[in-house]
This record gives sequence, C-alpha cells and structure tokens, in this order.
Amino acid sequence: MKTRITELFGIEHPIIQGGMHMVGYAEMAAAVSNAGGLGIITGLTQGTPENLTKEIARCREMTDKPFGVNLTFLPAVTPPDYPGFVEAIVKSGVKAVETAGNNPQKWLPALKEAGIKVIHKCTSVRHSLKAEAIGCDAVSVDGFECGGHPGEDDVGNWVLLPRAAEELKIPFVASGGCATGSQLAAALALGAEGMNMGTRFMATKEAPIHENVKQAILHANELDTRLIMRPLRNTERVLTNAGVERLLEKERTLGDKITFADIAPEVAGVYPAIMKEGKMDAGGWSCGMVVGLIHDIPTVKELIDGIMSDAEKIILERLVKFARSGSSAMADA
Repeated sequence: MKTRITELFGIEHPIIQGGMHMVGYAEMAAAVSNAGGLGIITGLTQGTPENLTKEIARCREMTDKPFGVNLTFLPAVTPPDYPGFVEAIVKSGVKAVETAGNNPQKWLPALKEAGIKVIHKCTSVRHSLKAEAIGCDAVSVDGFECGGHPGEDDVGNWVLLPRAAEELKIPFVASGGCATGSQLAAALALGAEGMNMGTRFMATKEAPIHENVKQAILHANELDTRLIMRPLRNTERVLTNAGVERLLEKERTLGDKITFADIAPEVAGVYPAIMKEGKMDAGGWSCGMVVGLIHDIPTVKELIDGIMSDAEKIILERLVKFARSGSSAMADA
C-alpha cells in the first residue's frame, strides 16, 4: 500500500510506532521496521545523547530498514541536553524524527539541513497547522482516545481527522485508539495517510517490557483508562490501578489547590517500577482506550501483516461492494 507517508519515510506499510517512554528501545523499533512499518527509538528514554547514539547503533545491527527517533520537548527546571540529542541524531544518520511536546521550531533547521523528515505529534487542528507552517513534513494527529497526553480539547478522531483533512496540505497519520485494519481503512477514508500505534505495540512479543504490563493490557477493556492531572492542565490518559486511584482521590480532595508535588509519588519516576519490574500499582503509565480492542499478544510482524491484510480486504471487498451496488441501483433507475 502506497501513501504519502510510505513515500515520505521509505517504508512498505503506512504504520508508525509512536515514541513510548521505556518501551521505545532498539528491539521495539527494529521489529516494527523489519515488519514494514516505521519503528521509533524514544530519545529521552536513553538518558543521554551518548546512550542514544549507542541505541541507534544497536538498532542498526537488528534492521537495515528505515527507523526514526522520538524527541519530546518538555518544560523542565533542568531540561535534557536537547542540543546533544539533536547532534546525536544528526550524526547517526537517522532520517526520520518524531517530535512531540513543545514547539520544535528551534531544532528544525539542524534536522532539515541533515535531510531528516520530521513528523510532529499534535492534539488539535490549530497545532497541526502551526507544525505545517514551521516546516514539519508531516503530523501525527492525536485524538482524545490516545494514551499519554491528549491535550485539553477532548476531540475524538471521528471529527479530528476529517477536520485535519480540511485544513492541512502536508500528510498526516491518525493516532490514538488505533489497533486494527478496519481502523486503518477508516483513517484513510477520513483523509489520513496512515496510522500511528503506541499501546497496541506494547502488547507484542518483542516489546521490551515486563510481562505483567502486557497482561494488564490484554485483560483491560475500553473503560479501564483514567484521565489524570486535569486540574494541572497536563492531562494524561493512563490505565487504572491502585496508584492511579490514589492520585484521583487526591485530585477530588484537594480540588484547585492541588500541585504536582501532591501527586508526585504516583507519577514521578514510576516507569522503571512498572515497565521493568512489573509493579502494576506503582502509579500512572500512559495507555490508550484501545486496550478494548487488544485480544492477543502476537509478534510485531503478525500484527502488522494482519492489519494490512484486513485493511486491504475491507477496502477492496466490503467498500467496493457498496460502491458497486450503488452504481447498479442508479443504473436501474
């Protein structure tokens, strides 16, 4: 299947693995790229530019297909070494970068000069238009269903994607709640050029995370996510657990007086305990409503092949059948 996204990134299938903290290691990215998608190493997960350089090299030992790096720009008292991370990406020869968080404009000249294609994650049409205006090559349009930070507008993909199609000239992918071939077909029908998946890739054999996390995803349904940090306007969708419920109780009790310090025990530094040690009640970790559509733990290749097969069958058989029946009815009239 060829779309503007497959052409832009030189991949076989219009499927991108989004950057995920403590998930986006070389094993994950290489598995996605080897299966025909665009695998993504999560830059900040590596800790330092030097470690990112090593992780990129390690990924190259596992795949000869295109892969990219996620670089999320976050406000911080002591920010990460962003100049160092950008330099590491450029020097490594990676040709695709997924940016997220704050406006990446400051870093685009260095990336573009190196011939790197940039796709920016956005949760609204206005942010997508800004990404287009500053020179991003594509955007990932994140609906309210997504795991992680869905923004504060609460617009789902059923409306957000066709709105993006009305406004954007650059290609975009659907993100948030994506897991199936039927959703890929729908995303293409709504104007997207592919889809980005995060939570779905966590429930694969190659995902380098604790088995407890995979089983939690497998046994959850679409009602099992919660929105935390809404009072701080830093909303995050997470899978519910005892730590998350403790956090939500603090939000209810403290109301508009709550500060990040109040909830730090449930959100700060909990990822190692969850992703590596499998301590599922440690606190909040990003997870999408798409858990309701996840019923197995396949290999990445099995997952992507199945998605593509289902999407093509829906497009070529189901949708074509409707179009042909309509044409026949008009002809009879």
